[in-house]
Amino acid sequence: MTRLLAYFPSPPQGVWHLGPLPIRAYALFIIAGIVACLVIGDRRWEARGGRRGVIYDIALWAVPFGLVGGRLYHLATDWRTYWGPGGAGFGAALRVWDGGLGIWGAIALGGVGAWIACRRREIPLPAFGDAIAPGIVLAQAIGRLGNYFNQELYGRETTLPWGLEIFYRRDPSGYVDPHSLDGVSTGQVAFVVQPTFLYELIWNVLVFAALIYVDRRFKLGHGRLFALYVAAYCVGRFGVELLRNDTATLIAGIRINVFTSTFVFIGAVVYIMSAPKGREDPESLRGRYVDEDSYVPEPATAATTVSATPASEVVSAGPDGDGAESAEAEAEEPEADEPEADEPETAETAEAAEAAETDEADEPEVADAEAAVADEADEADEDKADQAGEDEATEAAEDGEAEAEEPDGEEQQGVELTAPTATADTTSPDAPEPSRRRMGFRLGRRGR
Repeated sequence: MTRLLAYFPSPPQGVWHLGPLPIRAYALFIIAGIVACLVIGDRRWEARGGRRGVIYDIALWAVPFGLVGGRLYHLATDWRTYWGPGGAGFGAALRVWDGGLGIWGAIALGGVGAWIACRRREIPLPAFGDAIAPGIVLAQAIGRLGNYFNQELYGRETTLPWGLEIFYRRDPSGYVDPHSLDGVSTGQVAFVVQPTFLYELIWNVLVFAALIYVDRRFKLGHGRLFALYVAAYCVGRFGVELLRNDTATLIAGIRINVFTSTFVFIGAVVYIMSAPKGREDPESLRGRYVDEDSYVPEPATAATTVSATPASEVVSAGPDGDGAESAEAEAEEPEADEPEADEPETAETAEAAEAAETDEADEPEVADAEAAVADEADEADEDKADQAGEDEATEAAEDGEAEAEEPDGEEQQGVELTAPTATADTTSPDAPEPSRRRMGFRLGRRGR
C-alpha cells in the first residue's frame, strides 16, 4: 500500500479546447523552452561582446529549420508508425503538434539555419553555438514536460516507488487507449513505468548548470562549449535509451538512438580536443553592423571635413559668435603689416616686430655695430680738437674750413640717425648689414 501511494500519476489530459481551437500542453512547453533558450542566449551573447538582439534574428532561421529537422529525424527513425502495416499515414506525419521531434535532427538542421543567418551577418557560427548551448539543453528539459502530458517517452514497467502511472484515455470518438493524445483519462491505470522523461529532464538541468559553471571557470570558446553540451547530453540520452521500451527502429536488437548517441559523443569529444583554446575576439562577434552611438570618424575623414569647410563658416563659428568683427580684423591685419615710408610710427612697429623675430645669436653683432658707431663719433670729436690747436696763425682759414666740414659731418651723422637706409648704401663694406644697423641705431637711440 505504501508503495502504491508513492507512484505519481500522469496528467488526466494533454489537450484543452478553446472553442474549435485545441490548446496542447506539448506545444506550450516547446514554445516556453524556445523562449527561455533565446532569452538566455541573448544575454550570454551580449556578455561575450556581441550585439544584443542578434540571437532573435538568427532564431528566425534556426527555429523553423530545427522543427523541420526534428520532425524528419522522427519520421526516419520511426517510419513504421506512419508507413508500416496499419500506419497512420502521410497526414499524421505532418501533425507536429501530436508529438514526435527528434533532437538530433533538430540540432543538425537547426544548425544549418543558424549557419545561414550567421553568414548573412558575418558572425562566427561556433561562437553563436557557445552562447546558445546552455539555453538549448534547458529548452530540452522544459520540453520533456510536454512528453509527460502526452503520456509518452516512458520506460519499462517497474515497481519502483517513483514509478509513473499511465492511464487509459478516451478520445472524442469514444475510443479508449493509453496512447490517445486527444483523450481524457478514465481513471483506470494501464501500467506503471519508468519515468524516463523525468530522468532526462533532471539530467538536462544538471548539464545546464555544469555548462554555465565550466564556461565561467575555463572561458571556453570556438565551439568547444557547444561540443561539451553535445557530449554531455549524449551520455544521459544513452542511459535513457537503455530504459525505454516504446516503439522504435532497432538495429541488431538495439535502439537506433543508442547508436546515434555513441557516434555523436565521439565526434563531440574529438572536436573539443582539436578546437582552438580560449575565446573569440569580442569585436568579431559584432558582425557587419556598426553601433551608431559608438561610431568615431577616422582622423583622415575628420581632416578632410575641416579643410572642406568654407572660410566664412570658420570665421562665423568663433567662440564669441561675432563673425563680422573677426572677418574685419583678419582683413585689416595684412594692411598693418605693410608700413608706409612717411609714417615713422608704422615703420617703428615693423622694425620692432623684425627685431623680435631676430635670433638670439644676432644680439652680439647688434651690440658691436652700436659700439662701432659710438667710436666713430669719438674719433670725429678728437679730430676737431686737434685741428683747432695746430696753428693759431691760420686759425681763421682753418676755422672756415672746419666750419665747412663740421656741418657735413653733422649733416652726415644726422642723416645716419634719421635715414639709416640711405647711409647704409654709402658706408664701407665692413659696416653691418642695413637691417641690423638700423635696428642697432633704433635700439641705441631708445636706450639713450
